[in-house]
This record gives sequence, structure tokens and C-alpha cells, in this order.
Amino acid sequence: MDKYKNLLKVIAIQDLILANPTHNPPSVSLDFLSRLSQKLHLNRGAASFLRKYPHIFHIFYDPNKFRTFCRLTDAAMRVSRQEAEAINASLDVVVDRLVRLLSMSTTKSLPLRAVFKVWRELGLPDDFEDSIISRNSHIFKLVDAHEPNTHILTLTDEMRDKSFVACVENWRVMECCRENCAVDRTEIRYSFKHSYPPGMRLVRDFKAKVKEWQRLPYVGPYEEMGEKKRSKAGIMGLEKRAVAIVHEFLSLTVERMVEVEKISHFRKSFAIDLNIRDLFLDHPGMFYLSTKGKRHTVFLREGYERGCLIDPNPVYNARRKLLDLVVLGRHAMLINNESRSVENCQTQKPCLQDEGRDESI
Repeated sequence: MDKYKNLLKVIAIQDLILANPTHNPPSVSLDFLSRLSQKLHLNRGAASFLRKYPHIFHIFYDPNKFRTFCRLTDAAMRVSRQEAEAINASLDVVVDRLVRLLSMSTTKSLPLRAVFKVWRELGLPDDFEDSIISRNSHIFKLVDAHEPNTHILTLTDEMRDKSFVACVENWRVMECCRENCAVDRTEIRYSFKHSYPPGMRLVRDFKAKVKEWQRLPYVGPYEEMGEKKRSKAGIMGLEKRAVAIVHEFLSLTVERMVEVEKISHFRKSFAIDLNIRDLFLDHPGMFYLSTKGKRHTVFLREGYERGCLIDPNPVYNARRKLLDLVVLGRHAMLINNESRSVENCQTQKPCLQDEGRDESI
């Protein structure tokens, strides 16, 4: 997460470069990026930020236009193509994710602007309105909302009655089949996987509350909620349903993570009356909330081990390569420059000896 905030800035600049196909290869002027420095949160200016990542950005001067431009390096272009190919190869999976997301809504519909907020997290192509929605008119349809210039994405009548099994059910089945099952088989029907950092000590009262919460029945994310009950048990059931929804939401994302601000746009559609951030803080065994930088990002704890996704997918692998280039920064460039300096010194030694000079020079 220390490097992820810079990755987001890199992705924003990369998208601007790739969105300018008039140049071959695609590029944008340094003046253009400098004007957007504040919007892109480039505190020290565009040029300074670009030079921090020579493995991703190449700055060059065009003598014909008398201007300095920036393009992606060959390595960055390969990663971008790999991600695009991985997304195109998984369009069926992407359609299923979008259908599941809409099915969790109480009205089987979502504001299109909310989907735009998480299109990258869901692994949607950047032209998903055409490549996904328009090409699957038997599944999706766009309708006008009451507000001007607003559209609602909804499921067709044929898809509204389709039933789904939540991702947590797969873990429950696998857990029941294990010999050393960590959860009581009689209680696992409503349980979720919990894991805590090795150094985190759990007091007895907290363990008792978690055990009681695990046994609590709840309405699944794809089930009809029915009438809300204001009793203590009813409120706890609503809270657990909200946990189940955000758990399913994170399970549908490519990297099992999303910014808290983005998922908050779905609260009304999912009928979640609770504070999303507090929901994550109340369940540290399921969610990891990172507050690095200005963004608060939540991870599905069970999806990660030692900072990497346990069950990676091709889109995640491509994005991880871009993150590796961000982490690399200028490091390899400095090593290469030092290596060249050593090589130059070694090639100069024979010349000094031939001239009869002292080798100690």
C-alpha cells in the first residue's frame, strides 16, 4: 500500500497516454501533464514524477514540434497489452460478476455512475458500455433515471429470477470436508472465515462475541431481505447481512480489494444503513483496512497471504507486474549506470599501462 498510491497516479497518466492514439506510439506532451499536476496529485510536478519511474515512462523531445513528450516504455506497453488481453479473454467471467453485483441490489439495478466507479476493480474493459452491456442486451439494459443525464443499469426480466450461491458457501463446503475443521460443523452454516495477524492477542470477551456472531442466522446477499425488524436480534441480523454483502462484493473484485469511498456508492442500492468504514473496523478477522495515503482501502483478509493474492488471476498478474515496475523506481537504472562506470574504468586501464603511466592512477 506504500507504493499503491503512486501506482494509482501511474495508471492515471498511463490512461491519458493510451487515450491519445494520434501519435505513434501514443504519447502526451509534458506541458499537458503539467497543467494536470494538481488534479493528478503530482505534488512536485509532472516532470519530477515521471523521472522517478524510468521503467514506465520515457521522456523525449520532438524537434519537429519543439516540445517535450512522454510515452510508455516497451516494458510498460507489454504489461498494458497483457492486461488488455487478459480482460478480453475473461469476458464471460466479467459478465457473471456484473450480473451478481446487480442481483445483490434490492431492485436488481444500479446507477451506471456507481458501476463506473469500480469498473477497474471488477475487471471490466474500459469500453464496457459497448463490449459488455450493448452486446449482452438479453442480460442488461440501460434505462433513464429521474435525474437528468443519469442512467440506470438493470437486469432484463429473464435474468431477475436467476439464483446465485455466495462465494462464502464454497469455503463452508471445503471446511466441512476437512478433517481438522476449525469451525464447529453444526455452526458453520452461518460462519465466515476469520484470520488474525500473528501478533494480535484476542481477549476472552472478543472471542465469545465472535463465536456468538458466527452462529447468528442472516439473509444472504442474493436473497430477498423482507421486512426490517427493529429488535436487537433483527438489527444484528441486518448488520451480518451487510457484512455478507461487502464480503461478496470484495470476492467479485479482481484483487479482492476496493476503496471504501467507492463501495459506499452502493449503500443505498444494497439497503445498507450502517457506516461502511465502521463495518470493516468491527470485523478485523475478515477485513483489513489500510489508511495509507489519503485513500482508505479495504482488503478481504482471507484472499491474501504475505501480501499476495492466494488465488491469482491473469488480470491480477498483469497489474502486479506494473506494481513491480513502480516499486523498482530508479533502482535498476542506478545499478546499470554504476556498472557502466566500472566497465569504463576497466577498459581505460590498458590504455594507461600502454602509456607507461603508474597503474595506481
